[in-house]
Amino acid sequence: MSGTSLDGIDVAAIRSDGEAWVETGPALTLPYLDDFREQLRGVLGGKGQVARVEAKMTRLHAAAVIEFRAQYPGTPFDLIGSHGHTILHEPQNHRTWQIGDGAVLAHLTGCDVVADFRSADAAAGGEGAPLAPLYHAALATTLAKPLAVLNIGGVANVTWIGQAPADILAFDTGPGNALLDDWVRRHTGQAADIGGALARSGRVSDAHVERFLGAPYFARTPPKSLDRDDFAAFALDGLSAADGAATLTEITAAAAEAAGRHFPAPAREFLVTGGGRHNPALMVALGRRLGGPVRPVEAVGWDGDALEAQAFAYLAIRSTRGLPLSLPTTTGAPQPVCGGTLFLAST
Repeated sequence: MSGTSLDGIDVAAIRSDGEAWVETGPALTLPYLDDFREQLRGVLGGKGQVARVEAKMTRLHAAAVIEFRAQYPGTPFDLIGSHGHTILHEPQNHRTWQIGDGAVLAHLTGCDVVADFRSADAAAGGEGAPLAPLYHAALATTLAKPLAVLNIGGVANVTWIGQAPADILAFDTGPGNALLDDWVRRHTGQAADIGGALARSGRVSDAHVERFLGAPYFARTPPKSLDRDDFAAFALDGLSAADGAATLTEITAAAAEAAGRHFPAPAREFLVTGGGRHNPALMVALGRRLGGPVRPVEAVGWDGDALEAQAFAYLAIRSTRGLPLSLPTTTGAPQPVCGGTLFLAST
């Protein structure tokens, strides 16, 4: 898994039947070097030297799998789910583009690969995202509900899980870390607001938060999804680096609060996964705005750094079994859709 935060490669192992039984195994994160991160940033939107960057990224992902094998030799696996990296997401045009060559990955790793998870859903009329909700629901089988799982990567998305097995609603809530990361990078040269330190030194501009929440996206009925840069043009005019960071942190929390208006029933608690849960300033803002218990997913025994990679391993299994990867209530497709393309190591 390579997420919209552009931070690196997550590898995680699970054993599962692709339904309710899941056993999680070890995980590994390998950060991208700065030069490749900038190359990957350069092809967002489908521009630049996409083929060259895709080839390099595929080799890096193969190396990550090989490194995982070396570090965890007692964890054999016979299938890889490779999400790749999203460089363009235009759900309004039924188009979503993830780079990463499944055939080359299968050849380099000697293991069968399921890739291209989103295209079938988009072609069927769905948003193509988010796709982790069925995995969230599988993990949450024994937890009290209604429950919301809030994933804060570059874009933030939420999975609302009700009492019945198919009682799921999922959608992107708004920006996650992407706007904040880009702001911090421009103003300080750092990759992210580590520990929320910059945000905590600034003051929130309520006027900017209110203006942001006036965007039509937040009033739209879900399912709905976003591209990483859909809000990139939002101007934080007149704000210092610290005040901008504080305001963008508050915007992410406010967008999550706005998402609750679409839930069929209030969530009993929010479990937070993704890189955003490591930001104390953001977690405080979420706790203040969401009104109920807000906990990192580790509180229920999940691994928030591995969860997204685990999800695509789970979806790879479902793909090979012909099971749906998405539902009308998770992506807006007119019916449940199976997806993914299988690349055999022998071909």
